[in-house]
Amino acid sequence: MPITVGQDTAKTRRSLKVGSQSYAYYSIPAAEEAGLGDFSKLPAALKVVLENMLRFEDGKTVTTDDIKAFSDWGKNGGKNPDEIAYRPARVLMQDFTGVPAVVDLAAMRDGIKALGGDAQKINPLNPVDLVIDHSVMIDEFGNPRAFQMNVDREYERNMERYTFLKWGQTAFNNFRVVPPGTGICHQVNLEYLSQTVWTDTDQNGEEVAYPDTLVGTDSHTTMVNGAAVLGWGVGGIEAEAAMLGQPISMLIPEVIGFELTGRMIEGTTGTDLVLKVVEMLREKGVVGKFVEFYGAGLDNLPLADRATIANMAPEYGATCGFFPIDDETLRYMRNTGRDEDRIALVEAYARENGFWRDADYAPIYTDTLTLDMGTIVPAISGPKRPQDYIALDKAAKAFGEYVKGVRAGEDASSKEEIRWEGEGGQPEPRDIPGDEGSHKRGYVETDGGHYQLHDGSIVIASITSCTNTSNPYVMIGAGLVARKAAALGLNRKPWVKTSLAPGSQVVSAYLEAAGLQEDLDKVGFNLVGYGCTTCIGNSGPLDAPISKAINKYDLIGTSVLSGNRNFEGRISPDVRANYLASPPLVVAYALVGDMNVDITRDPIGQDQDGKDVYLKDIWPTQEEIAELVEKTVTREAFQSKYADVFKGDEKWRGVEVPKQETYDWPASSTYIQNPPYFQGMSKEKGAITNIEGARVLALLGDMITTDHISPAGSFKDTTPAGQYLLDRQVPVREFNSYGSRRGNHEVMMRGTFANIRIRNEMLDNVEGGYTLGPDGEQTSIYDAAMAYQEQGTPLVIFGGEQYGAGSSRDWAAKGTALLGVKAVIAENFERIHRSNLVGMGVIPFEFTGGDTRKTLGLTGAETVSITGLDSVKPLQEVPAQITFADGSTKEITLKCRIDTAIEKEYIEHGGVLHYVLRDLAKAS
Repeated sequence: MPITVGQDTAKTRRSLKVGSQSYAYYSIPAAEEAGLGDFSKLPAALKVVLENMLRFEDGKTVTTDDIKAFSDWGKNGGKNPDEIAYRPARVLMQDFTGVPAVVDLAAMRDGIKALGGDAQKINPLNPVDLVIDHSVMIDEFGNPRAFQMNVDREYERNMERYTFLKWGQTAFNNFRVVPPGTGICHQVNLEYLSQTVWTDTDQNGEEVAYPDTLVGTDSHTTMVNGAAVLGWGVGGIEAEAAMLGQPISMLIPEVIGFELTGRMIEGTTGTDLVLKVVEMLREKGVVGKFVEFYGAGLDNLPLADRATIANMAPEYGATCGFFPIDDETLRYMRNTGRDEDRIALVEAYARENGFWRDADYAPIYTDTLTLDMGTIVPAISGPKRPQDYIALDKAAKAFGEYVKGVRAGEDASSKEEIRWEGEGGQPEPRDIPGDEGSHKRGYVETDGGHYQLHDGSIVIASITSCTNTSNPYVMIGAGLVARKAAALGLNRKPWVKTSLAPGSQVVSAYLEAAGLQEDLDKVGFNLVGYGCTTCIGNSGPLDAPISKAINKYDLIGTSVLSGNRNFEGRISPDVRANYLASPPLVVAYALVGDMNVDITRDPIGQDQDGKDVYLKDIWPTQEEIAELVEKTVTREAFQSKYADVFKGDEKWRGVEVPKQETYDWPASSTYIQNPPYFQGMSKEKGAITNIEGARVLALLGDMITTDHISPAGSFKDTTPAGQYLLDRQVPVREFNSYGSRRGNHEVMMRGTFANIRIRNEMLDNVEGGYTLGPDGEQTSIYDAAMAYQEQGTPLVIFGGEQYGAGSSRDWAAKGTALLGVKAVIAENFERIHRSNLVGMGVIPFEFTGGDTRKTLGLTGAETVSITGLDSVKPLQEVPAQITFADGSTKEITLKCRIDTAIEKEYIEHGGVLHYVLRDLAKAS
């Protein structure tokens, strides 16, 4: 489908010849010549957005004033938050967020027919790629059959979802599916889908070149910014609107310049660098802002490391972390198999249109900060947040302090050593460095023997996630650590569940070419699948005796993973402390098996002769790593592995689907259900109404993530979601995960605010998804919400700082809306979740004047009324009245976080999809 450019764009349209091919393009220098402003000092990230304005200028949605605003941005020192309408070139999805998006599209086809419109109006207008990467679980591990057994189990669990997605591929235009077992969406995007400069024909039949841009339904869509492709995560709701031709309403962002100088020193990795960057930018405060990396240090930073830094943008809170086009961009494109004509176009376009980074690159930034890469030391982060940076030599001590904090105030008897309950005698108790009596201990017997577990025993060590497995330097490094360890006779500790889940098949190709997969196998890091696995909670069950011991004796089980998220309750229900680390460190920690060990000083094991082995004995040099990367990470490997990327294996090719315009919703399905959003919808929008007499559903603290609000992992039969499935004769073994059941609103409503670690401050020290119902008794949040709905009582949620941090999880907003929540009131919001709430018709509000839930003394027994909404304007402050349990009242002022005029329309329609559906129905 051709791209539709604006109607007022002729004055900035130019021609560019590359080789024998000519392209039209929209010229920033031409815009300057036309008197639209001075754009010469804009950061490259912002020039991408400016080009979008030039290309789509039509005098209505995009005007010359929108273009001139970018010149004003430079004059005002990097600030001019005008509202603009931005249109990304394409959309990227993964299956957890993609399934509900396709469910919504299917439901919209039913909805538009009910409104008298044409079902074919519901079709993506922009290219959409969905990569199935979130479904594989680590059931089997540590043996050669692990990969095939996990794949077989994945298809058993998910055939309903895969059939539905394959139907979507046949039913919708512009929609492609990358089958299971291929890789992680962001790595596939970086290595294959992205082009840095995109080309398409316009409505006049002329070939147009423009920056490759996208939005994705996963927050780590930002990874591709490492290759100068502007992209960020949005909620599935916002992505669906973008697919259907709606521009993304946004404010011109501030751009923080992050200068990198120097070069990495021996013994450090790109992961160590990114963990420091995350800490610095979280401290700086960059939520809702672009970050652009610049400086002489970029000359020493491979694109794989750039992509690692860009990937973690959600963790440092930015919309994106962008790297401009330079020689390294071209080198990476060539090495990953891109066409030479495309590479030539990228260079010519970047130089011609002002996107190229060279020694003279010196744009204006809103603010800056600097990091000398020569100061980076080995590090991890945890135990609960990515920004909790810990230098590696301080990690054991920091863990000991964390344990003391957890155990503080517990009854002294709870710290007594657990006596051995098995047969065959009791193992000798092991000392725990820095214990001082604060650690709990227990013993466990498995088929592999019996041993002591204690606070800090590492029970999961996983090389996983797009963040690091896309980086051959750290993956080759991990393989070399395994090789050196195996040669000395070291192996993983028997209580550690180890796994290797690369982000693409190319990783396996170069590990095998280097002979390193065999070495990884020797220490337990067998291939378990190509997908996100542990990073998104698909770590699979621990061995039953280990799980039993952890839960019976309340031990602080620990995980170490090469992922990007370590929020509470995310990795495994048996693990309380989670640490992010480079792949080589993940291997090292698997050999140690204990977070209490200082692996920078203490022995990590003994060799065949009983001699102590230290980390330095198995750590590879940068020269060793670089030599193998140069030899094994080849252009041919990328071309070979991506040659049939959409074809899939025999299992995928064997999935049969009906070819029909609308979906035949199977009534018995527990995976795919027709959602209620559009049923009985009127042809006209409504009005925003005041909120009167709302009750509090939950009173939540700081850093409530979308994992807290809508968990992705496993759930028990005692939960409302588990009961729902049991009532439909689904056995516990087939529960799968919340993430895999996102196509069924009934499961997801019951899972909203159901994270096992969430704490509702309405209750006294209770973990899990509980609240007080209308009768004042403790009950599940779902049951309480349904009881309030029966009474016709609106609900509100109170939160603290950074409400909605983490993944771009649309169900965190959808579930909130379906529970009957009309408003979320917090100190501040993370960007994506705020947008998602608006997209689902839930109004976000922020406290003003220093008010917080704590200063107001809220207990959850209050009722809340918010007025002024019938005439509210974007970002307006409105009055609210809180009525306390004793009948007293307090008037406060809230800032309404409906940020733009179009967002106000979305709320009036009941949500962005309702807005789009009515618009398309009228057009047809």
